[in-house]
Amino acid sequence: MNRMNPVDRILLVEDDPRLAEMLTEYLSQANFRVTHAPTGRLAMEHIAAAEIDAVILDLMLPDMDGLDVCRQLRTTSDVPVLMLTARGDAIDRIVGLEIGADDYLPKPFEPRELLARLRAILRRRVDVRHLDAPPGAAAPAADSFLRFGRLEIDPAAHAARLDGVPCELTAYQFDLLLVLARHAGRVLSRDALMDLLKGEPLEAFDRSIDVHMSRIRAAVEDDPKKPRRIITVRGAGYLFAKVQD
Repeated sequence: MNRMNPVDRILLVEDDPRLAEMLTEYLSQANFRVTHAPTGRLAMEHIAAAEIDAVILDLMLPDMDGLDVCRQLRTTSDVPVLMLTARGDAIDRIVGLEIGADDYLPKPFEPRELLARLRAILRRRVDVRHLDAPPGAAAPAADSFLRFGRLEIDPAAHAARLDGVPCELTAYQFDLLLVLARHAGRVLSRDALMDLLKGEPLEAFDRSIDVHMSRIRAAVEDDPKKPRRIITVRGAGYLFAKVQD
């Protein structure tokens, strides 16, 4: 069984003291080291001063919008972000995913579901380096450098570059790109992608993979509206083109 590192450091950004206390105790019992920040300003100060492994981020904060916190965080870090939102409008969740959050969880929620989602976004960084190769093929080395024409993917550095320029991707988006690249030429359904990423069932994530895929295309395609690297196969899933210019 794959266990989380007992020293995984979680920053909980939540202004409700009762909820923060409950989540801190619950996650601590699950072997996480939790730091609580009740405001966006304190969250940014902590992010700048200490190393963290994941952020649980409430969108409704007293001093600044959680989306602004996420946007600022993404300028300096690819640390996984799990958003908490009590807002009913789905557009807030979509915007959050587009600016760099890895997943979202609407309030109210069961602590067990939060724990499962947190473990999933942490696990992706580990499991994506041990993906199975296609049947009959040798598994690639975990840090094998991949090149597809002008696009370079460096698993060891957790970075992608187009024409030598770094692509702006979150940790989850890079993992999605890496999964597709390691299965170049094969159509992968959304369910297959979730399985390869060792994530939760797709229905629990709504259609967030599609949102992330649009952000990946914005980073790696010359014209995201006419993609040539990541192709949508209608009714089947996504295909990463083997031959690229």
